[in-house]
Amino acid sequence: MKRLAVLWGMLLATNVLVQAQSEIFNPMKDAIKAGDATALVKSFAQGVDINLEGNINTYSKAQSEFVLKDFFKKHPVKDFAIVHMGSSQGGLQFSIGRYISGADNYNVLIRVRQVGEEYLVHEISFVKE
Repeated sequence: MKRLAVLWGMLLATNVLVQAQSEIFNPMKDAIKAGDATALVKSFAQGVDINLEGNINTYSKAQSEFVLKDFFKKHPVKDFAIVHMGSSQGGLQFSIGRYISGADNYNVLIRVRQVGEEYLVHEISFVKE
């Protein structure tokens, strides 16, 4: 019976963690799914590493919006879904998603860091499969 209680407690804790991660990434997921760079950068830190098809640069929040608007224009979203969420030992939260645009599919990695009470994107990658 104790084992069952411990297992149940672990399942509840895992469910709470998944819900919390989902809440962190929902605004980003919704913005990407809509192809809305303006909404997406609201979750960005002041400096963000962006990897677009292997071209990696660090951009300010304002520059990020222009770069992502251009990406969404060139690669309009058909669908986007988060397929995995997790955290590193250092406490960084991440999600991995699949972005579909025309005949192209991209793996999307989003890494966030907690700053005060909010989680801010400090890295986002769109890598063609």
